[in-house]
Amino acid sequence: MRLVGIPPPPLPADQALQRLREGNARFCHTARNLHVPVGQAARSALVAGQHPFATILSCSDSRVPSELVFDQGLGDLFVIRVAGNVVAPSLVGSVEFAAATFGTRLAVVMGHSSCGAIKATLDFIQHQVRTPSDNIRDLVDRCRPAVESVVQAAGPNADREFLMREAVRANVRQSCAHLRHGSRLLERLILEEGMWIVGAEYSLETGEVDFFELQEH
Repeated sequence: MRLVGIPPPPLPADQALQRLREGNARFCHTARNLHVPVGQAARSALVAGQHPFATILSCSDSRVPSELVFDQGLGDLFVIRVAGNVVAPSLVGSVEFAAATFGTRLAVVMGHSSCGAIKATLDFIQHQVRTPSDNIRDLVDRCRPAVESVVQAAGPNADREFLMREAVRANVRQSCAHLRHGSRLLERLILEEGMWIVGAEYSLETGEVDFFELQEH
């Protein structure tokens, strides 16, 4: 339990990923780590600063809270949430901030099954269903290239469930690529300091996180 004393050194990306895997395994088996810092002592210790060991860029969906999914406590994760786990300049900046300020060397882009933003994007592409606002349309437009690639590759007779599954993962891959190649700071950290940017999908049905998009090192 990390509560007092000297700030720990940045956790290497592979160790951070393993810690997330272990936490998710506990979550899936309802075996929460009783030593995860969540109480008053943890709050007090974190007033002076934070030292998250990983960054999670995830969907805003209320069913996918990263701290619970990975069985982590206060100060453990730097969480960025946006519908469709899309990447825009402010979100890239948030990942950069965690990496530059706190030394986090693992960033995870996490989509999830039955994502509403992906469904809305499919509805727009396939049936020209209009979005309720221009701002929601912006989210759809950011998901659209990845989703369109899946629709085009699958052909006109593709099953809707298949399209949803593949589109969720294609969208995660697109966001990972944007982070890896859309920031000079992150590119440098990847090349010189061992930063990893990986993609994952959370299953609403099982609670399991599948890290399916692993960065080559």
